[in-house]
Amino acid sequence: MQRSGKTFGSCSRCETVPEKIEGSGGLYLWFPVSHTLNKIISALAKAKLEFRFLEESKCLHVAIEEIAKEKFSSLASSELTNQELKETKVLWMREVEQPQFNDFYRSTSLDSFINFSKSDWLLDLLSEERITTHFQPIVHTSDTSKIFAHEALLRGIDKEGNLIPPSRIFAQAESAGIIFQLDALARTRAIGEAKVYGIKELLFINFSPTSVYDPATCLRRTVQAIDEAGIPHSNIVFEVAESQHPPDMDHLIKILRFYREAGFLIAMDDFGSGSSNLNLMHQLRPDFIKLDMQLIRNVHQDSYKALITEKMLEVAAKLEIKTVAEGVESLEEFDWVRKRGATFVQGYLIAKPTAPPITNTRYIGSVEVLPMSA
Repeated sequence: MQRSGKTFGSCSRCETVPEKIEGSGGLYLWFPVSHTLNKIISALAKAKLEFRFLEESKCLHVAIEEIAKEKFSSLASSELTNQELKETKVLWMREVEQPQFNDFYRSTSLDSFINFSKSDWLLDLLSEERITTHFQPIVHTSDTSKIFAHEALLRGIDKEGNLIPPSRIFAQAESAGIIFQLDALARTRAIGEAKVYGIKELLFINFSPTSVYDPATCLRRTVQAIDEAGIPHSNIVFEVAESQHPPDMDHLIKILRFYREAGFLIAMDDFGSGSSNLNLMHQLRPDFIKLDMQLIRNVHQDSYKALITEKMLEVAAKLEIKTVAEGVESLEEFDWVRKRGATFVQGYLIAKPTAPPITNTRYIGSVEVLPMSA
């Protein structure tokens, strides 16, 4: 996928928006096994798409015109298994270009290429920087009228000015292999808008470990944006966002070491779901853990959830790790986590994400928030 000249910072992969796949060109494909190659050759012949096998480089070259892009994607998706799509490597080149050695860093899986070819709307959103940040307050459980921090949450904006749900944006970016660019832009936009709104409390910023190759390079622009905004490093909490892939622990620890050495705080997001577990807590030693909203939902009515959540809160307290109960939507959920020692709470019961951020929250409880010893 070709790169455009629009950059956000110093990392060419993380901070450069790829160009759309437009016009005539060719795909160079390398298949995991000969059986996969034979299936594609047979399908291409039936579809009357132009191709040739390059014996010297052991790859298949498929000529792609704009009209044939969707046809090829549909053909490959129907003929190959998910595993074959992930293991087949592909490089897109314009018609007048031949691959050079330094082009191969752009090669990707056939699965990512197909998803990328369906991502024109997302590439437009990134190149035009049509994203904004909403902020959701995190409050003291002992007194919900006291805002401790704000979590920065990405929102996209379509060409009509409507908000695009973050779930749609991140799912498409992940499948198309452009989570690097999205994550980098989301971080810097959150920092810039926090400065505009004059947020003085702590700022929680999500980041995906899979979006960072080398911390010193990929995160340089983020740190620069924080410094330019005049925000103290001790006011920034980086949340390790849940990923659909198990974390590479050595890589994740390297990223968090970079953040800690720069004076930032660390939070584990979605704790209690997916790969987030007590072993991760031991290895990462976070300053905060955020209990997953699925654990919190109706925790007062579910003895299984209650036992798990209660033990997590006990362990965190003994390790002097502060806890945030996420997704609290009812007084019953709030009372349950408060009585069991959650340090902070976040959710629609307190406030929805907004822009600009809210500055006052309610003092809530059945009548009033009781002392923690109650």
